[in-house]
Amino acid sequence: MIKLLVINGPNMNMLGTREPAIYGNLTLHRLEELILNFAKELDIKVDFFQSNHEGDIIDKIHRTYDAYNAFIINPGAFTHYSYAIRDAIASINTPVLEVHLSNIHAREDFRKTSVIAPVCLGQISGLGEFSYIAAIVAIKKYLEKPDKKATNP
Repeated sequence: MIKLLVINGPNMNMLGTREPAIYGNLTLHRLEELILNFAKELDIKVDFFQSNHEGDIIDKIHRTYDAYNAFIINPGAFTHYSYAIRDAIASINTPVLEVHLSNIHAREDFRKTSVIAPVCLGQISGLGEFSYIAAIVAIKKYLEKPDKKATNP
């Protein structure tokens, strides 16, 4: 069975009330339920972690080493400037996909640059909750590939 961790960064705990024109009315709890139900169909075990604190996210990333087959991260605003989270991801041998609910490339200029994406398998954004679903499918396919890379790019 694949063990997957989903890390959500700052302000994700405010989903459902936070900028509904951009993020909709889906709460973090409901998002986690949708992910769990979908992952269960694929025989994937999922754990969740959310923090508004950069150091807590880094500590959690460090603990993924050998504990999970892969993880999905929505770093929130840390996407654009957290070299510390970027370095934490680069320091482990765990496949990672970056996700965003909104299309960060269609928003403010500062949101168009991710310092995280270069050390991830890829980035999925703009699909709402389906960004996470697409990431789960992509990770499953990646882990099933016999010729997959052993580390992140």
